[in-house]
Amino acid sequence: GLLIAYYLLRREASKPGSAIPVATNDSLLNYVLIGIIAGGRLGYVLFYNAGYFLTHPLDIFKIWQGGMSFHGGLLGVAIVALVYALRQKLSLLSTGDLLALITAPGLFLGRVANFINAELWGRETNLPWGVIFPGVEAQTCVEAVTGLCARHPSQLYEALGEGLILGAVLLYLLFRTRALRRSGLLTGIFLIGYGLTRFMVEWVRQPDAQFQT
Repeated sequence: GLLIAYYLLRREASKPGSAIPVATNDSLLNYVLIGIIAGGRLGYVLFYNAGYFLTHPLDIFKIWQGGMSFHGGLLGVAIVALVYALRQKLSLLSTGDLLALITAPGLFLGRVANFINAELWGRETNLPWGVIFPGVEAQTCVEAVTGLCARHPSQLYEALGEGLILGAVLLYLLFRTRALRRSGLLTGIFLIGYGLTRFMVEWVRQPDAQFQT
């Protein structure tokens, strides 16, 4: 995702009269990388398993064992973007536009990874494209057939909506309308598109175990 983001920024920055200074590419992505890793990990620790990490604080640093939160990553990127914009004396909206542009590929790849890892799956379904995920207990389903339970591949729904479709819209606006010259446009479209996608997919997504009652 970061490599795709780097390519997009370099491609746009190389155009005559581009709104993206070439010198900002590497430093912006370095900030984003720090925000994703630090924010994503701390978000997981605080939102999902705070009790465990309070008694095992050194495990916070074992990111190779898994455990990242999108919410924490989003907050981490927002914080480092603020710091970056202030240090570079850039408009916050313009910085947000750059982040919106490069985020969709990472979201797409992240959701595909969720599908491959058989995590964050959807509710049970009888639809023909329902997926039987390994390790999912059949007794959690109302209608399990032969001990197996098909579920919505909600990860792929999100990959399609917040990755491919939203990314295609942003790229179209970038290359066809010079959207980067209208500060805040890409940021607004990204937030609206992502919010709508998550709102719709949550209807068929299985709630995280930590939030079930």
